Amino acid sequence: MIEAKKMALDIAKLLDEKKAMDVAVIDISPKASFADYFVMASAGSERQLDALVDNVEDALEPQKIFPKSVEGKRSSGWILMDYGDVVINVMTVEMREKYNIERIWGDCESLEIN
Repeated sequence: MIEAKKMALDIAKLLDEKKAMDVAVIDISPKASFADYFVMASAGSERQLDALVDNVEDALEPQKIFPKSVEGKRSSGWILMDYGDVVINVMTVEMREKYNIERIWGDCESLEIN
């Protein structure tokens, strides 16, 4: 099984390569019991949101890594993919501004994406 930090950073790099905007990885392990890392990314449109989510699933499935659950709908402007220790939030720019999840975890460390 892939280590959670590496998985979070690999997903962030993939999203960045696929032209997601404002990709961030937040280490929430000191504050949360449900996961260790949040990966955040913005999409410019619902079509891009759809493509980004598909890219993540396509990258992880060959490694036999599947989400525990997927919340939200592409038409709602946000998708949350729960991979256990890593939770991925892909949202349209408008939804990301509306929910401002980074503010909630503002005292947690953000990791550098190489």
